Amino acid sequence: MDDDDDVPVLSSSALDALKEFYADRDARAKAFEDLKADAENDAQGRKDGKWSMEMFQEDWNESQFWYSDETATALAEELLDGAGKETAIAVVSAPSVFVQLKNILAEKPEDERPKIWLLEYDKRFEVFKDEFVFYDFKNPLKLPPSMKASTDHIIVDPPFLSEDCQTKAAMTVRYLSRSSTPPCSSSPSRKLISCTGERMQPLIEKLYRAQGVKATTFEPIHLKGLSNEFFCYANFECGRWKWRERDGKGEGEEGS
Repeated sequence: MDDDDDVPVLSSSALDALKEFYADRDARAKAFEDLKADAENDAQGRKDGKWSMEMFQEDWNESQFWYSDETATALAEELLDGAGKETAIAVVSAPSVFVQLKNILAEKPEDERPKIWLLEYDKRFEVFKDEFVFYDFKNPLKLPPSMKASTDHIIVDPPFLSEDCQTKAAMTVRYLSRSSTPPCSSSPSRKLISCTGERMQPLIEKLYRAQGVKATTFEPIHLKGLSNEFFCYANFECGRWKWRERDGKGEGEEGS
């Protein structure tokens, strides 16, 4: 047979793998379309009556690494502790925490729910409608003017371990914050949490010194693991965490 007549043929196992890939892709696309349709009716979706991050596949090229449900729930509960109808909570680049906030608040009466926002680059999260605010850390102050100095509790998880990204995220936090919290407050009226790499500790504590942010003993866990050691920094201690000692193991790639 002439070379021109040769046609590459995939093995049966390769064909099966290709079919499985496309079937999985199509299933995810359909599930996401269903989620958007449910969101039109605020129908809480979509796994056992709750929102699930399974609908939003991670894109590692965009530095997306979702938290485990346990970690996301723990962080959401700390943000909600002490929050009421008049409280505003901003979730910056941490959509898995926002999803758990939605799940927890769905169990509360509407007149007890704080205002929540998700500041996020990934426009798939526009399914959350009025709660979604497009956010690009490269333009840290490009936000609705109504959000300036309007937020009580904030969690921020900058997408990259770089001084530029962390610094610009801190600019966003300052823009959003209603007021500063005195350093080392055990029960601050304004809560601030930053989750990022362990090697960012000196920079984080410098950027948020006025708010009293320090490394804590809480260790965020990511759904699919993460090679970089990851810390939770906060301006308060609580039942879940204490301050890390600076001179020992207890001292104190991005994800959300």
